[in-house]
Amino acid sequence: MSDQHRRSSDHEDGHEHGHGHGHGQPGEERRRGVGAVLGRIAHALAPHSHDTSDKTDSALEASNRGMRVLGISFAVLMLTAAVQAVIVYASGSVALLGDTLHNLADALTAVPLAIAFSLGRRAANRRFTYGYGRAEDLAGIVIVLLITASAALAGYEAVRRLLDPQEIQAVGWVAGAAVIGFAGNEWVARYRIKVGKEIGSAALVADGLHARTDGFTSLAVLLGAGGAALGFPVADPVVGLLITIAICFVLRDAAREIYHRLMDAVDPVLVDDAERILATVEGVRRVESVRLRWIGHALHAEVEILVDHDMSVVAAHKVAVEAEHRLIHDLPRLRAATVHTDPDGPDGADHHSPLSTHRTP
Repeated sequence: MSDQHRRSSDHEDGHEHGHGHGHGQPGEERRRGVGAVLGRIAHALAPHSHDTSDKTDSALEASNRGMRVLGISFAVLMLTAAVQAVIVYASGSVALLGDTLHNLADALTAVPLAIAFSLGRRAANRRFTYGYGRAEDLAGIVIVLLITASAALAGYEAVRRLLDPQEIQAVGWVAGAAVIGFAGNEWVARYRIKVGKEIGSAALVADGLHARTDGFTSLAVLLGAGGAALGFPVADPVVGLLITIAICFVLRDAAREIYHRLMDAVDPVLVDDAERILATVEGVRRVESVRLRWIGHALHAEVEILVDHDMSVVAAHKVAVEAEHRLIHDLPRLRAATVHTDPDGPDGADHHSPLSTHRTP
């Protein structure tokens, strides 16, 4: 005997829950509205002791935060590029021109991410049954490709200037513009990475790392200008090569982050936490398996638990509901869970024997 229960639930800070199970009872549609209101009131009055860091924003809230980050960072980088463009016009610095174009390109990386966050808001349908959260991972691939292009362009420019050194005019203005470029990119990088980690968006983290690479490029312009001021024009391309190496390390981290998401990798600590949470549910004799995966910035779970083999279907269903409820409350950023109950016993019974030849080890 087995009981399988599935539900998706988006938890906001107010912890609103939708516990309708869709069994098709007569009059259910009429009762659902009243029951939802009463359920919300009862839940609001019930005591809760969740830490703020453990609460999960709803998928919509996370997407809204992501869009807000993209809008603000886009404005900051466009302003940075505009200030640098003015100094490029005054100084004629080719190095600063390249950095300005670099910052402009970095600002435009917000476009694929904004599209991904917008797509992620769409509801699941019969074709995309898990929704559109994977659009974030596709945007992450685009960002990794942009970082790769940045590294290649920086390396090319550094080698070209090493072979054909160029003098920098208005060194003071160029140095000031480089400082502005570095400060703007570093602020955007910190902001994107911080919020990306908070909402679980690997693509936003990768975009933050991309901004950091552009900050390094601006720093290279500054150090190159300093070397030129001291009578060492070769300092600019040498520093550029060193910055290219640094960008490659950032590229490695960003690519690894996106690769893990595409391969459904999760932090093993999350699996341990899920097993611990399930083990505390009354009626759960043993946790058979736990599978977790990221879809966009939302975490989804599929678990199997063992219950007493004499337990009724209704009782087993109740255990499954409580197990899912605990998971969604206590596992960070979990949006949905499927809980399957299997009977524990009697000794020697194999309740899955018809499936033995179909299941992979």
